[in-house]
Amino acid sequence: MFVEIYGRAGCPFCVRAKALAEISKNKLNDFDFNYVDINEAGLTKDDLSKLVGKPVQTVPQVFIDKTPIGGCTDFEAYMKENFNIVA
Repeated sequence: MFVEIYGRAGCPFCVRAKALAEISKNKLNDFDFNYVDINEAGLTKDDLSKLVGKPVQTVPQVFIDKTPIGGCTDFEAYMKENFNIVA
């Protein structure tokens, strides 16, 4: 499983999503992730909206195997339900 997290510095939900990804990487053999700081990458919310396929107003935006699943709470629910992993 590959997770991509689009976030920004200073965002507490982005920090939580990244921390959960780090925990998951240590617990699951087939898990890896990439964190993209949208400011450093020069991405706007419009750019994220195009990636997600609908308007987005918040970060983080989390993708699992290139499929958008939502934000931090969606990612937390997915990992808890499917792998019993919590941050």
